[in-house]
Amino acid sequence: MSARRRPQQAPARVRTPRATSADLPGWVIYLLLVVLTFIAYAPLFTATGGWLWDDEGHVTKAALKSVGGLRRIWFDIGSTQQYYPVVHSAFWLESRLFGTVNPMPYHAVSVLLHASSAFLFFRILRTLAIPGAIAGALIFALHPVHVESVAWTSELKNTLSCVFFLGAALTYLRFESTRVTRALGLSLFLFVLAILSKSVTATLPVALLAVVWWRRGGLEWRRDLLPLLPMVIAGIAAGLTTVWFERTLIGAEGVEFEFSFVERALIAGRAVWFYAASLIWPAGLSFNYLRWQVSQTIWWQYLFPLGALAVVGVLWRLRLRGALAGVLVFSIVLAPALGFVNVYPFRFSFVADHFQYHASVGLIALVAAALARFATQRRAGIFTIRAGLAALCVLLLALTMPVAARYVDGPTLYQATIRENPDSWLAHNNLAALYVTGPAPNLPAAVTHARAALRLFPQYAEARYNLAVALDDSGDTAGAIREYRTLLDQLGEQSDFRQRRASTSARLGFALARNGRPGEAVAYLREAARLNPGNALTFVNLGGALLEQRHIQEAQQALEQAVALDPSMVDAYYNLGAAYLAGGRAPDAIRAYEAALRLRPGDPQLLAALARAKQMAGIR
Repeated sequence: MSARRRPQQAPARVRTPRATSADLPGWVIYLLLVVLTFIAYAPLFTATGGWLWDDEGHVTKAALKSVGGLRRIWFDIGSTQQYYPVVHSAFWLESRLFGTVNPMPYHAVSVLLHASSAFLFFRILRTLAIPGAIAGALIFALHPVHVESVAWTSELKNTLSCVFFLGAALTYLRFESTRVTRALGLSLFLFVLAILSKSVTATLPVALLAVVWWRRGGLEWRRDLLPLLPMVIAGIAAGLTTVWFERTLIGAEGVEFEFSFVERALIAGRAVWFYAASLIWPAGLSFNYLRWQVSQTIWWQYLFPLGALAVVGVLWRLRLRGALAGVLVFSIVLAPALGFVNVYPFRFSFVADHFQYHASVGLIALVAAALARFATQRRAGIFTIRAGLAALCVLLLALTMPVAARYVDGPTLYQATIRENPDSWLAHNNLAALYVTGPAPNLPAAVTHARAALRLFPQYAEARYNLAVALDDSGDTAGAIREYRTLLDQLGEQSDFRQRRASTSARLGFALARNGRPGEAVAYLREAARLNPGNALTFVNLGGALLEQRHIQEAQQALEQAVALDPSMVDAYYNLGAAYLAGGRAPDAIRAYEAALRLRPGDPQLLAALARAKQMAGIR
């Protein structure tokens, strides 16, 4: 990039037909976009839906719902799944307004934000005098590839950050034309909100440079690069923070992420073509795509990155600066999701629809401009243009509404994913988990889907755990014990799986105790208590197993710990009473049983145990 002043070239302009949008007030266009977007996502509001996958991990936890929790969201790194404090502040506010039971109000907020981004995109296209502004806004608002970002509550980070992202871009373009410092300051403020909502927006200053280059045919250090320097610095800081967060706290490292630079380039080249194709021809959209095999020894995989470079070269050679700028914006904003840095979802697939949410504006602008130019060449009148826009809306609604309907609840989404991608071990496992613990358990189906996930990915610890639990709950204790043991061998001593080892050891210990093997059970329950000393149920089961082994004092200690951890557990008091009786401490047993009866008045088993304790204590 040269800092020397180049001869100014006016960007090529195409005379557009009589305005289809300029004759409407901005508020009318915004209202139209809001109404159409809500129609597109109507399936989310016509069914009793539920949270998806990790939604409940993102929606504000009970421990963070106070004012102090809001402070932790900003200053306690690790208190939320990702350090996006603006997004989690929005979740904090939503949880206080709407609660955390019904996702429908959360959907409404995301749909409204998405429509707002479409309107800002319209304003940007108008500011840049790019023809087809209203078509571009409609495509952005109603394109089915954006459903994942809008309908999946966890992706509030996409819909919220995009409002700030496009708002910062629009404000900067005004500064670029007027050189009013206040506009630059507002743009920087909106940009900071954007990167604190999602760090992919850190690409904005580079994308803006591509747009400025397109408008004037060159770049100058003082005029064009210097004003964007604060954005660049803030963006680098946000990007580095996210990289550290993904690796350290989320787990985006390990064998699934071990690629050479060449392999990462192969991933990036193929991903760019995948995203461009799904924008142009949105068939076969899926929540989870096949994670393709990458190898630098397979010649045809080099065709993807070479093809992408060839497109850029041809556009440059033909001096198609507008098309090149659109392709560059698309590629620049997409860059953080192309595989050069590790992000956790790469465990499941190298591509995801929500990765291209912000980047899509680059190619959509090109498509919208092409449609407008076609209308101009055909000398289309106002009626024809508006009929064409109406047809475009109908087509996009017909494509988007069925995709949105998949996101009403987990089972619907994962079943649709398996139809599109039968080899999705993620969808099979998530469906198994829902059938084990969800509101409508289906243990045979859970076993089937967990086995399918393991057939596709034999080392998938979550699927092994769900299979073991499904077998356990369905009465196949022997099969469950076998799977629990296999899983513990698979997990080893890896610190990343501490919680999974704890839960697996606890379940295995309980299964062994129920199977009449308390001696074996004690060892696993002790391990579970060591790994997760805050789990009261583990101490209840440990106390019961120790009691069967006649380790009375240790049983009492374990059960006393259970009561201390959770004073509302009836079983803890009941077992503690039994342990006290076995140790000859009838008065203490009486107090334990009375505490249990306060929690469960009139329970015949507790009343009988209390009577027995009183008899031993000589009380009538």
